[in-house]
Amino acid sequence: MDRQRKIQSKTVFRLIAIISLILFTFPALTFAHPYSASFTNVEFNEDETTFHFSIDTLSIIELQEDIDQNNDNILQMKEINNEEDHLVEFLTHSVILDKNNEQQEPEVISMEIEEKDNKEFLSLSLKYSAFQPGDTITINDGLFYKDADTNYVNLLSATMFGESSQAALQGENRSWTILLTEPQQEQQAGGDPSSSSGQADEAPGNKTAGSSWLSFFKLGMSHILTGYDHLLFLFALLLRKQTFKQYALIVTSFTVAHSITLSLAVLGIMDLPSKFVESMIALSIIYVAVENIFRKEVSHRWGLTFVFGLIHGLGFANILQEMNLSKGNLASALVSFNIGIEVVQIMIVLLLLPLLTYLHRLKDSSKYIKYGSIVIILFGAFWLFERLF
Repeated sequence: MDRQRKIQSKTVFRLIAIISLILFTFPALTFAHPYSASFTNVEFNEDETTFHFSIDTLSIIELQEDIDQNNDNILQMKEINNEEDHLVEFLTHSVILDKNNEQQEPEVISMEIEEKDNKEFLSLSLKYSAFQPGDTITINDGLFYKDADTNYVNLLSATMFGESSQAALQGENRSWTILLTEPQQEQQAGGDPSSSSGQADEAPGNKTAGSSWLSFFKLGMSHILTGYDHLLFLFALLLRKQTFKQYALIVTSFTVAHSITLSLAVLGIMDLPSKFVESMIALSIIYVAVENIFRKEVSHRWGLTFVFGLIHGLGFANILQEMNLSKGNLASALVSFNIGIEVVQIMIVLLLLPLLTYLHRLKDSSKYIKYGSIVIILFGAFWLFERLF
């Protein structure tokens, strides 16, 4: 029995050591949402077409290895100016606007660094000539296309004839197509849903809700999978031994809570500073882990989960808030995005429960829970310090 206990102890310690080594060795994993994101806003007017593209500066550094001349992982305007011509050519030939299958060349208006959600973005403003009814317009995004494991997403918003359309271009679906028609007439967007160009949201008169639903569903799945702070919070809540009913209440209260604030934030009803929200999320991780160590009973954890879940919902909302979703497409995008989050969350819980059941049956399970909670506290403290300072 002693030998078996020693083997179990070594196994648990090795697992904790491996997880800690991975997270502290690779800086990208220590961020809350280490996705690579860009935002495209295109407006079709009678006399011209404006095109505004923003991408996080860390992605630019990754895509253009020589641009960060002092190797500080911070993109500065001086470095951008030194490579301006090359950078403009790279971006305009990676994110392409086609008319009737012919690539269009834009006029560059400006290029600058902007801050969104406590992250720096390189923003490029372009102008194209006006398009006419009958033109088939396609936007193709080829950034990170050769990287099979990329979590890159381009959140696209298009405005035409006073109506808006949104799409989330990700994975293999990096193309958005629309047939321009006169106002009040039927428009066709998205093309064949089985093709790579089927990710447009509903434009005036079209019926492509299925493809847009899938687009935001995948975005929700990707968002939670790369939201390591949310996942660690959920794991900390489940780590202590509880009944199946208590586990179900925790998951349900977390779902209800973050769904409420996610909806309120995207609707513009509720808005808190991003720095405060992200810091509170880190603090919630620390608090639950401390409870795991010092509280004797955690039978009513669903209430605590609900309170902190309200904060986590605001964290989920950031990416949708940046898109400025139109009212006509808001409900569909919001519901499908939230369902994507819930599907992944349920799958993770179902995978964790058998492992936690095995852990709780071990003679020294309380020690392992304590050690695991200490590791969780360290990660939470790291994120809290990073977000505050």
